[in-house]
Amino acid sequence: MIILSCFSLKKSFAENVISWADIWILWHDVVMMNHLNDNLLGISWVDSSWIPILNSGSVLDYFSERSNPFYDRTCNNEVVKMQRLTLEHLNQMVGVEYILLHAQEPILFIIRKQQRQSPTQVIPLADYYIIAGVIYQAPDLGSVINSRVLTAVHGIQSAFDEAMSYCRYHPSKGYWWHFKDHEEQDKVKPKAKRKEEPSSIFQRQRVDALLLDLRQKFPPKFVQHCNSDGPPLLEHRSIKVNPAP
Repeated sequence: MIILSCFSLKKSFAENVISWADIWILWHDVVMMNHLNDNLLGISWVDSSWIPILNSGSVLDYFSERSNPFYDRTCNNEVVKMQRLTLEHLNQMVGVEYILLHAQEPILFIIRKQQRQSPTQVIPLADYYIIAGVIYQAPDLGSVINSRVLTAVHGIQSAFDEAMSYCRYHPSKGYWWHFKDHEEQDKVKPKAKRKEEPSSIFQRQRVDALLLDLRQKFPPKFVQHCNSDGPPLLEHRSIKVNPAP
């Protein structure tokens, strides 16, 4: 279809039926219509030249700019604009239209896109809010719930991944948790030296009693020197140890 359209545009231009300006407008409309098929919740649009004169009377004209990706050029507003009619004629038409739903000059404007079926019956399709001249598309309930659920699931998955990174296993020890924060705190905190407590009287008495018992069972051996050429004699002496008071 695009190849046939380009061929017909080339033929029309050769016959001087269409100008370069008309070709640019048609091409811009084709690009905008293709862009409308995409999700527009993540984009915004602004024309800084309109911001000083933006009010309730000019906001729909500002919204109907050709470079605005949120505007559908097949709507009834475009028909009324081309026929130079007032916006009151929209109530007598059937199709897609844009209306000013709420205005809080000069900072906030809300525009609604709706499908008119009769002068008294319309179906809302989308809402757009303009804040300080920047146009955004208001998300629908399904998109909001989907975004919140994905955010919650991402947070839970990140928590599980971080918890698993601290899990350790060894066949001899089993499973345990290894946290890096504890290691850093242990490195930063100086280790307090443990003060040695003095021994009690009971401990000193027990030690002296054990030493006395060992000396009695295994008395020390002393070497006795003699003037003769014979070998030295070993002498056993008992030493009396008084227990500590």
